[in-house]
Amino acid sequence: MSRPIRILGIDPGLRCAGWGLIEVSSGRLTFVESGTIKPETSQALADRLADLHKALQQLIERLAPDMAAVEETFVNSNPRAALTLGQARGVCLAAPAIAGVPVAEYPANTIKKSVVGVGHAGKEQVQAMIRVLLPMSGKQGADAADALAVAICHAHHAEFTHRRSA
Repeated sequence: MSRPIRILGIDPGLRCAGWGLIEVSSGRLTFVESGTIKPETSQALADRLADLHKALQQLIERLAPDMAAVEETFVNSNPRAALTLGQARGVCLAAPAIAGVPVAEYPANTIKKSVVGVGHAGKEQVQAMIRVLLPMSGKQGADAADALAVAICHAHHAEFTHRRSA
């Protein structure tokens, strides 16, 4: 029997970035750990981005994921907020890549469709399905639940890709 594949899901954010680690073995999903990273909002942008990177780097070292997946951000009506979120997303993409962990990206609608079955599901629906799909995860905050949904989406897509190439 092969060892489980560990997938780190990341929901980018500069105020609150969610992360969640699952294991996949023989098509079975298992919750490992999840949480949020909250850089101090009173700091300068560069320091907040550095804190986000350092926290992700420490998580990656401790959790040793085999792969990572990051949610793509949608266009925000506020250009400044969109730019700031884009910078945080860049850190969330770079941290695993720098550590040698392969990174995939998925649009929010694809993630929601993979987990809930509907591309425009609300946060409450995502949280409820996370409790169904990963019962050991317990009640998750929105950002951690979104990150677990990203990891589940990648597990579904990676599994599909693996079956097609087998």
